[in-house]
Amino acid sequence: MIRAYFILGCTACGKGSAGREVARRLGAEIISVDSMKVYRRMDIGTAKPSAEARAEIPHHAVDVVEPAEASSVAQWVALAEAAIDEIRRRGRPALCVGGTSLYIKAVRDGLFEGCGADEAIRARLTARVEAEGTAELHRELAAIDPASADRIHPNDAKRIIRALEVHKMTGRAISELQQQWESQAGPRDDIRLIGLRRNKADQSRRINARVKRMVDMGLLDEVRGLLAEPAGLSDQAAQAVGYAEIIDHLAGRCSFEKAVEQIKINTRRLAKKQRTWMRRWPEVTWLDLAGDEATDAIADRILMEIDRESRPPKKKS
Repeated sequence: MIRAYFILGCTACGKGSAGREVARRLGAEIISVDSMKVYRRMDIGTAKPSAEARAEIPHHAVDVVEPAEASSVAQWVALAEAAIDEIRRRGRPALCVGGTSLYIKAVRDGLFEGCGADEAIRARLTARVEAEGTAELHRELAAIDPASADRIHPNDAKRIIRALEVHKMTGRAISELQQQWESQAGPRDDIRLIGLRRNKADQSRRINARVKRMVDMGLLDEVRGLLAEPAGLSDQAAQAVGYAEIIDHLAGRCSFEKAVEQIKINTRRLAKKQRTWMRRWPEVTWLDLAGDEATDAIADRILMEIDRESRPPKKKS
């Protein structure tokens, strides 16, 4: 039995609007699969659904963490699994919508816990971060584990320390251990992944349009307000695309125009990383979208796939 359907794809591909239309027609509830929509008051830069949309369709895993706090994939998995159970108890379909690849992978394959912790090693690495900065440890990680360094932000001290800790404990890269685990785990069979895919030119056009909307809606003032809060922003929240660039502008490191262009560039880079992640999952049913395809038409195609998956297998004669 299918516990949940996932609508996934690169940022700005239209999965949010399509997912809401599918949810309306199915009477489903939505679980957000987005590492930044978990943060309260980070609304414009995360393209969070409006208050009206969330009043109409229940959304889960949205606005559950303060911007000054860190959030983890393990926390999200616990929220998502609990929400799926709760939704199913109400007799409604669970629809997971979003593009945070690590979250999808965690539900698909389970969480990779790795080896245990070595508090002495971790303390030494933490002291080095304080003395040398995260950039130096990130360079060290790039030399021993380029795959992990490529997907860990240079300012993400927690994940850099963990990757170096695992290497010092085992002599092996954490990315290598993860790949070995993935080959043994295999995907679960009670979820279905439906992907929305656009060609590169269409994707870039939509990204540029989204960034313009965010600016017009007041992204600058949103970031300024978050920075003015007494607790400020956690490193994790401050690294989000759309926020990091505006923070650079407010700190005097670049013009506003340059910050906006950098948001577009970094969003395209994010989309490329998402495509790379999702290509690894052969069980995704991909729907290639036309540039002028309406949300209703996309929802029709998604529902056709859900209906196909829901049909009982034909009995052999």
